[in-house]
Amino acid sequence: MTIVVSTKVMEEGKAAKAAGKTVSADPYRAGSQESADWLAGYLYDETEQNVDRPEGAEG
Repeated sequence: MTIVVSTKVMEEGKAAKAAGKTVSADPYRAGSQESADWLAGYLYDETEQNVDRPEGAEG
């Protein structure tokens, strides 16, 4: 679950993806809350990875 503090920054991430920019276009300092919010926007339409257990024939 992602906690977003700034919806404005999240919208910036969404707009960057819609404009065809890469994830490296994140203008915020790595590890900052702003960077996390921007990435949440950038990745909002992608399926969340299942990391707690294998799927199907995995593992």
